[in-house]
Amino acid sequence: MGMQSVLRAIYPPACMGCGDMTEADHALCGACWRETPFLGGALCDLCARPLPGEAEPDLRCDACLAAPPPWGRARAVLQYRDGARRLVLGLKHSDRTDLARPMGLWMARAAADLAEPDTLVVPVPLHRGRLWRRRYNQSALLAARIARALGREVCADALWRHRATATLAGQDAEARRATLDGAIRPHPRRGVRMGGRMVLLVDDVLTSGATLGACARAARAAGARAICVVALARAAPDP
Repeated sequence: MGMQSVLRAIYPPACMGCGDMTEADHALCGACWRETPFLGGALCDLCARPLPGEAEPDLRCDACLAAPPPWGRARAVLQYRDGARRLVLGLKHSDRTDLARPMGLWMARAAADLAEPDTLVVPVPLHRGRLWRRRYNQSALLAARIARALGREVCADALWRHRATATLAGQDAEARRATLDGAIRPHPRRGVRMGGRMVLLVDDVLTSGATLGACARAARAAGARAICVVALARAAPDP
């Protein structure tokens, strides 16, 4: 019996969501799959918001038509609810760093049409205090997996959250933008890597777009030629 077979006998594949046995590694069992809403169909090309009707190229939601975001195009994989929400929170708050590998592959597939030859993959940064408490940046873990899958460069600290901000949970879109105003900048040394390049920003959840918007403006200030975003999950936007 080979080593791989021995390991599978000792550690059989388990569901990412509930831990029950599955046929393959990094998979969801039937029950968890039914509870995990993957995005599909008609989506806004600028913010990945689900839209009524059939999928078409370059769809725009009413909100993006009225006020386009400071990036070019957006992709997301999951709707932020039910089983998807549990998976996202597991990665973010429960030390489930093992989830970054399959989730990063999902995101890479979703963003494959955005990647250009000079694309630099850049995660949303954490303030050093929050990073110290959490011990890892979940967006950086996802960005590394996306870059590897797409064969592109990644720079984990191209952006710098130089000022700690209050949690955005419970704030409306306007309050989120005010909270983040001036909090994210290009890194004093490594921010120059974004100059003249297509930047793919990576975050775990896209809600109002305030965080990714602040990152996009910082990337633009560093000279990024174009900016797109990919999020693991799309939350229902604030009213």
